[in-house]
Amino acid sequence: MAACASKGGCPSDYVALSTALVSMILLLLKATLPYMIHKIPWPKGSSFWLVAVQVIASLNLVLSIVMALNFLKFRNRHWWSCYLWAVWIEGPLGFGLLLSCRITQIFQLYYIFVKRRLPPIRSYIFLPLILLPWIAGATFIHIRKPLNYRCHMGTVWIIPVMGLHALYVVALIAFTGAVHHVEFRFHELKDLWRGILVSAASIGIWVAAYVMNEVREDIPWLEIASRFLLLVMTSALVVAFFSFSISQPLVSLMSLRRKDHKEYKTMSQALGIPDSGILLQRESTSILDPNEPLDKLLLNRRFRQSFMEFADSCLAGESVHFYDEVQHFDKIPIQDSVRRIYMARHIIEKYIAAGAPIEVNISHRIRQEILSTNDLSHTDLFKNALGELLQLMKLNLAKDYWSSMYFMKLKEDIRMRTVDQEMEHPSGWNFSKRLSCVHCSDDPFQHEHSPRNSGCHNHDSELR
Repeated sequence: MAACASKGGCPSDYVALSTALVSMILLLLKATLPYMIHKIPWPKGSSFWLVAVQVIASLNLVLSIVMALNFLKFRNRHWWSCYLWAVWIEGPLGFGLLLSCRITQIFQLYYIFVKRRLPPIRSYIFLPLILLPWIAGATFIHIRKPLNYRCHMGTVWIIPVMGLHALYVVALIAFTGAVHHVEFRFHELKDLWRGILVSAASIGIWVAAYVMNEVREDIPWLEIASRFLLLVMTSALVVAFFSFSISQPLVSLMSLRRKDHKEYKTMSQALGIPDSGILLQRESTSILDPNEPLDKLLLNRRFRQSFMEFADSCLAGESVHFYDEVQHFDKIPIQDSVRRIYMARHIIEKYIAAGAPIEVNISHRIRQEILSTNDLSHTDLFKNALGELLQLMKLNLAKDYWSSMYFMKLKEDIRMRTVDQEMEHPSGWNFSKRLSCVHCSDDPFQHEHSPRNSGCHNHDSELR
């Protein structure tokens, strides 16, 4: 036991390694399966890299503990260094990076839902800034070199190192307390408290394990048990701590751990917004007039769907899709600021932000007005952008649409629906002499529809 305690390869070590391997597989499945199963397009920008960095930091944290605490036997260790694995990869590139990603997400939540505006600092700038204490601490330890040949540091160093870990958990608690009153729709607050609970429990266990591992190096079974507990707890941490970015609430809702199995293809469905547009019985069969303004025609949902299909066929459908999403945004009551902010954030990420998946062609001035707004739930947030895009649709799409097969198909569909409705609901009664006289005494509308000089009345006189 003494040999494997110092060199690795104990049976409990392999059990802990198996647990770590399973946790890594589960983490990768949680990060990729929602995109693969629900056929969601991969995001761009911070929506992608913030989640990817969480996965990389989790892998680094688990791998650093495996390498630094001698879980495996290696013959050639030229590439192995205590300061590489136990200081840099475990600290700035592991636990520190993982906590910093979560703090960045809470920072976004705070500004979007409490301040009701986009964060003033981009995520790729904010994340390195809050990671600086970890980099400074790792540099200081690397210079002072307090680790021994078994990658253990003295008791004097354990307190500040664990204090730095606890400082970031306190920051998580502070940010979470600032957003706890927001009625989130996609379990964000629940994920935050769970992450805080797991990370706090992990730090407590890590402190005990470090003390047992480094203070009492002369007890082999204690060293084996402490590193087993350390790796198993870390494996549980990285799986429970993982969450999607605030920019991807639909992906979070579709993740496989959710108890409900509802699938939402659009943000409006996930938020419970009813379909926008006029689709009453009388409008659905009315003839569309090309001379009417385009913005009035687009209020008809059937016309908007046909016009959207035509625009997509011309590879210019982003303007119509943007119009459709804004219609859903406008249907949310002004009092429901949380849902309006969700929808506004979704529209900005999808259509307005630079490099958006379906970026619309609007002027730089209007784009900056939206991105620098002080109220994401404002009723006129997308009004100017919508006006510009309507002018573009009139110039580039409307004229060609009226002569397209999509409009012909829409007219035929309206005509068929009109015929079907006329057959289902006849316009009047059949007042032929034969039928009306047979049912004359049973007709409750006899006095209303049968005047005295009608055929039914004359025929009865002749019989009398």
